[in-house]
Amino acid sequence: MLETSARLLRLLSLLQTPREWTGAELAAQLEVDVRTVRRDIDKLRTLGYPVHAVAGAAGYRLGAGAKLPPLLLDDDEAIAVAMGLRTAAGGTIAGIEESSLRALAKLEQVLPSRLRHRTAALQEATVAVPEGGPRVDPDTLTAIAAAIRDRECLRFDYETHAGETSRRTTEPHRLVHTGRRWYLTGWDVDREDWRTYRVDRLTPRIPTGPRFTPREAPDAVDQVSHGVTSAPYTYRARITLRASAEQAAERIAPSVGVLEAVDSKTCVLHTGAHDLDAIAFYLARFGFEFSVIEPPELTARLRELSAIFGRAVS
Repeated sequence: MLETSARLLRLLSLLQTPREWTGAELAAQLEVDVRTVRRDIDKLRTLGYPVHAVAGAAGYRLGAGAKLPPLLLDDDEAIAVAMGLRTAAGGTIAGIEESSLRALAKLEQVLPSRLRHRTAALQEATVAVPEGGPRVDPDTLTAIAAAIRDRECLRFDYETHAGETSRRTTEPHRLVHTGRRWYLTGWDVDREDWRTYRVDRLTPRIPTGPRFTPREAPDAVDQVSHGVTSAPYTYRARITLRASAEQAAERIAPSVGVLEAVDSKTCVLHTGAHDLDAIAFYLARFGFEFSVIEPPELTARLRELSAIFGRAVS
C-alpha cells in the first residue's frame, strides 16, 4: 500500500487523465478502500485542487482551478513533451520560442538521468530543416481555436495574394498545418461557400460573432489541398506521374498538389504556381517519370531547361 503522500500524488495523476473515475475504480488502482479515497479527495480539495463529483455517476474528475496542479508524466510522455518544446522553439509560431525554451529548461531540470540521456540522444540524432513559411501570431491561433471550440462566427480582416484587404465573416471549422503554413477552413457567410484562408494573412476582430450550428463539412485536409492548388495562380498544371497515388503521396505534400489515381502505376498531379520554374523544380525533385498534360507553357519551359542542362554536361 502506498504511503499517504505518494498515494495523493498517484490519485492526482489518475484524475489528470481525461476520464471520470468511480470511487471503486480509484480504490482498486490505489489498493485502498472507498472511504480512504473519499478522505484523500477531501485532502486534494483542501490543497486547492478542484475535484468535482460527477452527478448521477458517483464518480470524480479534476476540473479547472485557479492554479496549475503538478503535471505528472510517465517516461514516454515526458520525452514527447521535451521534443515538442524543442520543435516549438524553432517552429512557425512567432513569439513562443523564448517561452518554449523556458519551459524546456524547467522540464529538463527535473528529468531523471535516464530520461535526460534519452532526450539528449534524440536531440543529437535529429536535424531540423528550417521552415521557410511565414510566422503566425500565437494569439491569432488561440482566437481561431477558441471560435472553433465555442462554435462562434469569426470576423477578421483578410489580405489577399494581390495585397487587397477585405472583411470576412466565417463559421470556422478547422486549423490545418502543412509544415510551412497554417490554414483555416470555414464556411464564408457572405460568399455562402467553403473557403480556405492563410492564417498569416488574417487579423481577427473582437468580439467574435454569434454562435452557429455546425454544417456538414468537407475533409479539412482535402479542402486545403484543393484550395492551395486551385488558387488563382498564373499557371495551373496537370501532370501524369509514372507512379501510383500511394507512392506519389509519400513524396508529395498535400500543400503542393492534389493526386488523382488513374491505375496501379499512374496518377495525375494537379498543382499550380506563379512561376513555371517552380513547377519544374518540384517535378525534378519528386524523382518520378512524368509527362505534362497542361499547360503548354510548362512543356515549352521544360524543353528550354533540358537544353540548358544538356549544354551544361556536354
